Amino acid sequence: MTQDIRLAVRTDVPRVKAVTDAAYHHYIERIGLVPAPMEADHAADVAAGRVFVAGDPVAGLVVLRPEADHLYLDNIAVHPDSQGTGLGRRLLAFVESRARELGLPEVRLLTNAMMWENQKMYERYGYEVVRRRAEGPYDRIHYRKRV
Repeated sequence: MTQDIRLAVRTDVPRVKAVTDAAYHHYIERIGLVPAPMEADHAADVAAGRVFVAGDPVAGLVVLRPEADHLYLDNIAVHPDSQGTGLGRRLLAFVESRARELGLPEVRLLTNAMMWENQKMYERYGYEVVRRRAEGPYDRIHYRKRV
C-alpha cells in the first residue's frame, strides 16, 4: 500500500464508497440510523475535487470543503483492515497541512455523539469541542483546531 495521499479520480468512486461504508457500518446499530457519510454523493464529491485518498487500493480518505474562514473536514474514513496503522493520523495531518496551504486558520469537523472513539481521537490530536447540538435525527459534536 502506497502512503501517498492524492486527489481522488472518477475510477476511485467505488472504493471511496466501499471504504466509507466499511468504516461506518458498525455505527448503524449503535446510533440507530445510517451515518451521514454513508449517504453522501461520493461521485459528486470526487468530481468536485473534494476527496483525497490514500493507499492502493484506497484504504483511507478525507472529504474537504474549503470555506471562507476554515477548512471543513466533511468525512474521514479508514477501512477497518487499515485501522491502527497510523493512516488516520496521517490523513488528519494532511488535512491540517491542506488548511495551511489554502491560507485557512482552522479545521472544523463534527462527529456523532455516539461515536465515542472519534471524539477521543479528535481530542487526542488537539481538536476542541465548540458545541453539541441536534441536527435533524443526528446528535452532533462540533470541533475545531487552529492550524
